[in-house]
Amino acid sequence: MTARRCWCAADVTAPAKKSLGQNFLIDRAYQLRITAALELQPEDAVVEIGPGRGALTEHLVGRVRRLVLVELDDDLAAHWQQALGGRPDVHVLHQDARQLDFGALAAAEGHLKVVGNIPYNITSPLLFRLLDAQQPAALIVLMVQREVADRVLAAAGSRQYGALSVGVQTAATAERLFQVPRGAFRPVPNVDSTVVRLHPFLPPLLDPAEKADLRALTRTAFGWRRKQLQRILREAPGYRLAVEELAALASSGFVLADRPESLGPREFIRLARELRRMGRPRQDGNE
Repeated sequence: MTARRCWCAADVTAPAKKSLGQNFLIDRAYQLRITAALELQPEDAVVEIGPGRGALTEHLVGRVRRLVLVELDDDLAAHWQQALGGRPDVHVLHQDARQLDFGALAAAEGHLKVVGNIPYNITSPLLFRLLDAQQPAALIVLMVQREVADRVLAAAGSRQYGALSVGVQTAATAERLFQVPRGAFRPVPNVDSTVVRLHPFLPPLLDPAEKADLRALTRTAFGWRRKQLQRILREAPGYRLAVEELAALASSGFVLADRPESLGPREFIRLARELRRMGRPRQDGNE
């Protein structure tokens, strides 16, 4: 027990760095709830993104076959390398998680799970980094800003529904687990947080080219979200459909008088595939 306590959260004194969006979770009850959401098994491999002062790390070490700590902060990465780098079941990576090849880790480690408290400014790119992996993790538990969680989980037709909603919901099932109040952190952030759990679709619904088409379509569509689909597809760069092409979409069942938020994630997939057959979006600049 003494050996465990030498590296626990209370013993890591590195100050929070605003430049890295650091707010450390100090409430033990929430630490345990997040850990429980991973549904850990001894054979699991777990990637912890941003171990920080060890709020979750303390509850992960020794419970799984392999623990990979990914820490960008120079001081904290050095701390974890010194404290846990000698353990055969722990691997410390000093790098930006947005550059990590999660697919390679999943292929190498087997049943991979991912957990982390994610700063607002990197949430979207990190989510897509995780979900776009050639072999995605089996389970992902992330604590994100509440407003981001609302967007991830938003249903078609709601105000929060947008490109992020479609991108996540076409790659994984997503569920809201619980809220974490700002008072559970030090320093205290200006926002509340939400813990979400994602189960990536295996096999994925879309291949990489189809994902690229879908992302292009949703970025365009929600960039013009107050316009009808027919106007977006007629006027937006990369699409610019002719009258007969719009008519073909209408005959396939698309209601082109609808606005983008009316289409559910699976309908966006179907629309992206129809547009792909029409050679859209165009990438060569020929409109």
